[in-house]
Amino acid sequence: MPPISGLSDYRKIKSLLGVTGSATALFVGISLYQGNEKFYDQFAMPFMRLVDPEIAHRLAINTAKFGLSPTQNNADPPILRTSLWGLNFNNPLGMAAGFDKHAEAVEGLHKMGFGFVEIGSVTPKPQDGNPKPRVFRLSEDKAIINRYGFNSEGHDVVHDRLAALKASPTFNGIIGVNLGKNKDSTNATQDYVDGIIKFSDLADYFVVNVSSPNTPGLRNLQGKKELEELLSHVNEARSKTEKKPPLLLKVAPDLSKEEMKDIAAVIMRAKTRVDGLVVSNTTLSRENLLSEAKDENGGLSGAPIASLSTRCIANMYQLTNGRIPIIGVGGIFSGADAYGKLKAGASLIQIYTAFTYHGPPIVGRIKRELSQLLQDDGINNISEVVGKEAKTIV
Repeated sequence: MPPISGLSDYRKIKSLLGVTGSATALFVGISLYQGNEKFYDQFAMPFMRLVDPEIAHRLAINTAKFGLSPTQNNADPPILRTSLWGLNFNNPLGMAAGFDKHAEAVEGLHKMGFGFVEIGSVTPKPQDGNPKPRVFRLSEDKAIINRYGFNSEGHDVVHDRLAALKASPTFNGIIGVNLGKNKDSTNATQDYVDGIIKFSDLADYFVVNVSSPNTPGLRNLQGKKELEELLSHVNEARSKTEKKPPLLLKVAPDLSKEEMKDIAAVIMRAKTRVDGLVVSNTTLSRENLLSEAKDENGGLSGAPIASLSTRCIANMYQLTNGRIPIIGVGGIFSGADAYGKLKAGASLIQIYTAFTYHGPPIVGRIKRELSQLLQDDGINNISEVVGKEAKTIV
């Protein structure tokens, strides 16, 4: 306590600090809520990178869940609108699966400006996933390695959340449901069939995820024989549902040319056909990385996967003769990156890692840049550019 003679000055300083602190908190709150891009890049996101990656992920989910994230106030430009599978997308940019695993933040993500949100992967029974730590930032590489291992609250909990959201008169967003298998499952096919049956009333589209590197044996389901059996049963189950949502398959970027040919052959047959592909999941490759965490086990996402993903998109587009629409994901940080995925063969695009590095403002920035690029090239609709450079990408 200062001497009596200094009480007046002490109180003035204390009052000033209180006002300054309140003003700072108000400024921070307004900047975060309004989505000030400079503030996010220079202050908010660098601060978040001081926090454990999984805790930061949880904070981001809660921010969107409780409506504390920025909201897009203006309608997307008509040039970004597109339609697929009977669904009308205000813009082609979606949030990839793996961010909102348990369908907690769907509404908040749509309000940020995403054209669609893919939740999951969801497993039939709840499971904890792999032991922590299981998420690692590679800041020098603008990348992430994760080995979550399908941590999921299970079908019942996620279904209840989606049902409540879909029942809301104010929500009309597009939701994809990404399905996975339980780690201890003795019948992977039945796990996916159960997911189709459980969510057929709520999903705007399904994704069968057989390409995560973090569940033992999962990628084996991409093999020709295994994939034929899986997709025949999944298609049969879907045919018996009332709504029959579109069915997509998510593949790895690490496939050989022969493996890609086998997958293309399977998914174009009537009995095992899919309505779309998600290209691609994370990679096991570790080429030319700088960060200390580069040798951690798990799937790598972000900038280092960009060209690998784009090549895989172009290959699958050509192998399916452009008849199977593709959602392109992997290393998209800008409108130019998004445009490259479209020209390689993607009809829609998704981000995840870029969001973790730049926060909500990245959504609007990618859309603005993409819109300008399309206008500069005299494009009237996204469909005009899909696959235009697929043959030139090697």
